[in-house]
Parts: sequence; C-alpha cells; structure tokens
Amino acid sequence: MKKIVSLAVIATVMAGCVRTNGTDGAATYGTDGFGEETLVTTDSQSLNNAYLLAAAPKYYIGSAYKVEDVQYIPVEDLSYNQTGIAGIIPAELNGTKTSNGETFDVNQMVATSKTLPLPTIARVTNLDNGQSVIVRVNNRGPFVNTRIMDLSPAAARQIGMNGQAKIQVQVIPDQSMQVKNATIGASQPTQVVTETVTVQTTTTPAPAPAATSGDYSVQLAALYSEDSANAMAARMRTYGNAVVVKEGDLYKVRIVDLNASQARSVIDSLRSNEGMAPGLLHNGRWINADSI
Repeated sequence: MKKIVSLAVIATVMAGCVRTNGTDGAATYGTDGFGEETLVTTDSQSLNNAYLLAAAPKYYIGSAYKVEDVQYIPVEDLSYNQTGIAGIIPAELNGTKTSNGETFDVNQMVATSKTLPLPTIARVTNLDNGQSVIVRVNNRGPFVNTRIMDLSPAAARQIGMNGQAKIQVQVIPDQSMQVKNATIGASQPTQVVTETVTVQTTTTPAPAPAATSGDYSVQLAALYSEDSANAMAARMRTYGNAVVVKEGDLYKVRIVDLNASQARSVIDSLRSNEGMAPGLLHNGRWINADSI
C-alpha cells in the first residue's frame, strides 16, 4: 500500500523534527510531538541485524541538558528498565546523521533515547500487545518530556505501533557492553566487563571518603524508575555517600556531602571509570562540573 503525503505536510514535519546543535551547526533529531510518522501496514520483510552489534563511529554519552524545565543527564546504566510513551521517528529523516555519527535508516531496528549511551542495545516491549523488538539506540531524543523513546518505522512496525504507544525499555547488558567494546576498541571479553571488575582493575585512585559537612553534590542520573535509581545508588557508594533524591517524577542519584576537592575527585573518577558525564551542585544550585 502506498501513502501520499503532501509537500506542505512534509515541510511541516521536517520543520518540527530537526534540531540544530549549537556547537557545530549539525542537525540532530528532535520533535515537537506533532510530526510523527503514521505507519501503513506493509508486507513483512527480512532485515539484516548484523548492524545491531557493529562498531559505531564513536561511543557517545554527552553532557547534561534540559528539555523545558526538566534536566536530563546521559549516563551508562546497564540496569535501565523504564516504562513510558514512545513515538515513531519520521521517515523523512532517513539518511540523516545520528548523534554518534551513524546514518539513520528507516529499515533498521533503531531508536532514540534522552539518556542512554549511543550505541546501546535494548529490548522494547509494546505494553498494549506484549510484542517485543531488540533495537540499537543510536540517537538523542525525543526532545519532548512526554515520551521516553522514539522508534524507527521498521522497529515500530515490528511491535504493532501505528502511533504513540506505552512501552517498556530494558537495556540488555551483555550486548550493550559488546557494542561499546567494539566501538571503543576494548580487547577484554564482554562477559567479564562488569561494573565490579571495572572498579577493581582501574588504575585511577578511588576518591577520598566523603565529608559530612561538604557543600557539593555530584549528580549521576535522573531516572523515572525508583528501583533503577536505588540500584545505581547502591553500586555507586564506592565513590561516596550515594543517595536517591525524589524531585517531581524523577529519582535523582547523587553523591552528597563533598567538599570541593572530593567533588573534583569523584567527577574525574566517574568520567574515567564509568564513562559518565556527571553534573555538579553547590549548595543545591547547578554549577559547571569543571569549575572546581
């Protein structure tokens, strides 16, 4: 079945779905919530899934950013398991570059995420019908607070999505580490690359014990899942006093009660050991993480 789309509609969709990166002028993905692709049922096709675990041009996490009044902090979270609303990436963006340098292909099982590293491998389940698909998360977005992920038309079709749908997103740890290692050129086997091993084998000194009267807090992540936030806090206590702070609908994982030198050490260790891009607060106010 063919679908006819007017030039006026295409122009409107493209205007609302491309966001300009202020650093280099490159176009990156984003939507205003109204320019989504509506799918038409087509004959099933055989897709080559070899790209799912292929090396990417770069392993991209990125810095904290805000969408309206909500802050998002990209972070490596192998326990990521969240539910929310998903949309569909407009097919008109086929061939554009993703945030980690890949080329968006409407026929591949790919998706966007506000916080997951790029690339990450995840299972997406349509909670309306129970159908699942394995996707390669390779782009930032959607840049609206009402959705947690957008899927390529092929991935959406695989789980019976014809528009927005409620989904569950679960990171697949082993395959996510495999594609990370392929991208950054790591030589160690995927099965032994766990967070515990990484901390034990790193040559970066561990940060000093947290002070009880420090004015600085380092934020690791802002998650919708309380269980995921608590699990991350438990893992991160090797770096200091990791706690979960609930603000609105988000559970924020922070290492608190740090003085300036300790905060600097924690930030450096998290960047080196965990590949994180942590944020920094001083007396509860956001400041540049590199200002101390």
